Amino acid sequence: MTHPAEPEVARLWDANAETWTREVRAGQDRFREVCNNPMFFEFVADVAGLEVLDAGCGEGRNTRLFAQRGARMSGVDLSPGLLKAAQEQEAKEPLGIRYTLSSYSDLSVLADESFDAVVSTMALMDGPDFKGAAREFYRVLRNTGRLFFSVTHPCFMTRDSHWINDTDGNDIGRLISNYWDEPFIERWGFGGGVDQKEGAFTIRYFPHTLADYINGLCNAGFRISKVLEPRPTEAMVAAHPKIGPHRRHVPHSLFIGAVKERQ
Repeated sequence: MTHPAEPEVARLWDANAETWTREVRAGQDRFREVCNNPMFFEFVADVAGLEVLDAGCGEGRNTRLFAQRGARMSGVDLSPGLLKAAQEQEAKEPLGIRYTLSSYSDLSVLADESFDAVVSTMALMDGPDFKGAAREFYRVLRNTGRLFFSVTHPCFMTRDSHWINDTDGNDIGRLISNYWDEPFIERWGFGGGVDQKEGAFTIRYFPHTLADYINGLCNAGFRISKVLEPRPTEAMVAAHPKIGPHRRHVPHSLFIGAVKERQ
């Protein structure tokens, strides 16, 4: 680990690992299941036959889904607890996934130009060194290799931001604050709460700005190829009304695709 904040990040995710794994595998991360994942897999498109790295793979839920789409997957994560859960699932239901304990900002355990694509789903906002991650992604990708990642939207999902309701309880907008923020710790659960109840998680966030993401990629040598601010469909909202504000007002997430072009 190269950044001084990473040991704490690993410690917190280890503490979350058992509950996180249980709830994710039970489908409790509803926004991921009904909106983010379907739209992200469409954003990435075909990975069949490619060597793909999942950066910040956690317990391996999405790593497995990419493997089921025909990719030859490797996953890295800095939490031994989450990685253990991923490896145990691979032993039970083998998909040929190789998991390695590593920070995605220091991939020295991986060779140069060893992957066709790097994917990362909702992980890069949880690490302190996006610039370092972008440089490492560039290094391990082959020429013309592709990078796809999703993060919570840096402009709208800031600390203390919240929905504004009218007197009838209808959402009419979102109040945004603390865009230029320092790293902070937050406790929350998939039910939307931030209390100390069983099932809540403690996570340290690193509020990278939109400029941090764009400049980090460009300075590493990437060409940004596409961007998506995924909007839930009407059908998604009809089935899961709680995600409706993200269709009506602001996106929850930001997807970025980039290409390595040798300089």
